[in-house]
Amino acid sequence: MNGLPLDQVRTLLAAVDEGTFEAAAERLHVTPSAVSQRVKALEQRTGRVLLLRSKPVRPTPSGEIVVRFGRQLARLEQDAGAELGLTGASGPATLPVAVNADSLATWFLPALAETAAALDVCFDLHRDDQDHTALLLRQGRVMAAVTSSPEPVQGCSVRPLGRMSYLACASPGFAARHLAHGPLEEALPAAPMIVFDRKDDLQDAFLRGLLPGRPTTGQPRTYVPSSESFAAAVAAGLGWGTVPDAQAGPYLRAGTLVCLAPDRPVDVPLYWQQWKLDSPPLAALTEAVTRAAAAALVQGPVSARRGSPGRRRRES
Repeated sequence: MNGLPLDQVRTLLAAVDEGTFEAAAERLHVTPSAVSQRVKALEQRTGRVLLLRSKPVRPTPSGEIVVRFGRQLARLEQDAGAELGLTGASGPATLPVAVNADSLATWFLPALAETAAALDVCFDLHRDDQDHTALLLRQGRVMAAVTSSPEPVQGCSVRPLGRMSYLACASPGFAARHLAHGPLEEALPAAPMIVFDRKDDLQDAFLRGLLPGRPTTGQPRTYVPSSESFAAAVAAGLGWGTVPDAQAGPYLRAGTLVCLAPDRPVDVPLYWQQWKLDSPPLAALTEAVTRAAAAALVQGPVSARRGSPGRRRRES
């Protein structure tokens, strides 16, 4: 390609992946100076700044376009080499994918296992929130993502997966201490809550549905940034929280959790976004993800269930 020398594009991609020129140089078996010179030459050729020289380095909007092109090219080269049986094309393909923590902890891994069993493929998983998964797609850092946004990133296709359902839960002891002295609408806003991280909006979304028009800030909060530990923390009585129904089930059956409002689940729509790229491993993963989601997530119209959908949820 006359416009973009491929060795320079691959060098830019390595710098973004590795985070520093030094690490990119080690990966490419060249000197850091050579990495810097190639990136500078590519910037001169395009007439644009492509990398912010921060730590780690970050692509500019123009750099995102080049990175995306470089990763797509690398994927196509590996797919073509594997189909042709070319020497040096052996070894597993690596698919970079972004996924939210709750999906990874509940239904997503079987889709990866199905794909890995059918094809020679590995995965580079990125756990992140809704806004960041979209950013990772735009930057070319990942080829596909589970996201709560139905708006496709440029160059990507999107398909609905279903809705992940959450139940507001607490331990029996916590409910007796904090919630037994009045209606839930009065007691819950003052009760300590458990939140995944500062991007987690689900508990507040539940309160907004329970108490329309009332502010949902100021409640005592404990932060537990692990999907598996989140449910355990609620069962331990550290606070109330919204737990994926797949994780809440065993605790509810054991009596270590109680559902505070069975008729008010919070359903979060999930979508699969992927590059518009003809890649057999990516196509196989997409089909596996779609099947796993169909089996694990709530399907059908939103009106079939009560509750207020959360804007985003535990995706880091």
